[in-house]
Amino acid sequence: MNNIAISVKEVSKDFKINHSKSTTVKAHFVSILKGKKDRNIETQHALKNISFEIKKGEFFGIVGRNGSGKSTMLKILAGIYQPNKGSINVQGKLVPFIELGVGFNPELTGRENVFLNGALLGFSEAEVAAFYQEVVEFAELGQFMDKKLKNYSSGMQVRLAFSMAVRAEADILLVDEVLAVGDADFQRKCYEYFQRIKSQGVTVVFVTHDMSAIRQYCDRAALIDGSKLIDINSAEKIAKKYIQLFSEEKSQQPLSSKQTKRWGDKKATYSKVSAELVDNDKNILISATVKANKKVEGAYYGFMISNEARQSVLGTNSMIEQVKAEALKMGETISITWKFPNIFNQGKFYVELALMHNATQVSDWWEDATFFKISNEKRTPYIVNPKTEFTKDKMWKV
Repeated sequence: MNNIAISVKEVSKDFKINHSKSTTVKAHFVSILKGKKDRNIETQHALKNISFEIKKGEFFGIVGRNGSGKSTMLKILAGIYQPNKGSINVQGKLVPFIELGVGFNPELTGRENVFLNGALLGFSEAEVAAFYQEVVEFAELGQFMDKKLKNYSSGMQVRLAFSMAVRAEADILLVDEVLAVGDADFQRKCYEYFQRIKSQGVTVVFVTHDMSAIRQYCDRAALIDGSKLIDINSAEKIAKKYIQLFSEEKSQQPLSSKQTKRWGDKKATYSKVSAELVDNDKNILISATVKANKKVEGAYYGFMISNEARQSVLGTNSMIEQVKAEALKMGETISITWKFPNIFNQGKFYVELALMHNATQVSDWWEDATFFKISNEKRTPYIVNPKTEFTKDKMWKV
């Protein structure tokens, strides 16, 4: 238990929604006397019997579709909501980055808001003055600090609020997707900050729709769907399950732990997939044919390589590579190739292919599309085995 930062046990949360159309006090009491009160109130089950544990120093993601209950879970962890059933145990000081900018005054300047927010965080005026310049530099708002906050864009407000929020020392951080408002450079700076404090043993709980961020930063993640906890697993596996939720072929039931090997809406599909060593075994070439069975908007393509132990070794997609997504006409056939250096150790490696459209829609996700084998005279006990050079110079005493 000493290694657990957050323990969630059988937590459920319900909300009461009143559909009564009573607009006056008299109408409200008349509806009560007529016995209509209960019939006009709907119970919404936001979370149902959720249990999990988060280790100290872990970067833990929570993902799910809109309305799944993930943000409700984060607010329960923050103490904003109380569960109807179950318990939460938190070890250490917890700081939520959920409603950034609470307490900011739009009629005051950025400078004045820094001192106001600093006071709300418990800092003295002298302490705020000491770290004021660090806040300005982190937020990159130097020329705007004497302008009123109401004239800031939403992204600028988030940058200033986050730059103040990180001043509060914490053992556990809860981060909602408010950071998505900032630009790409600022988001990168925020994530670098999270990685830095993680190395110091701080626990981060992160709610997002961005599966790239989940894969890149999280140790583990939880998938919530239909108010229920579907699975807790590695970031890669949870990201894959999340994307599968949007497959038009799947049923409306929550995902089970057993996954199919190939799935998607089949608007476009892969065929003739191969993986081979080329250029005297220095590179690996993956090639495939893509056929559009229907009109497809904004298609992009990706692959992932895993070893025999099913550990993810490497992968990318055309969106990450900044290749513009283009439409495919019905009946159109194209060929795609991926080429990358052969850095693999001895063994068998599996190729997984993904064909997406409209950002979240899966056309064809093929888990074991093909494989290739590597034979190396030079072997190491690690997953990859890139070419290395070693030099040794004799040092002479004078």
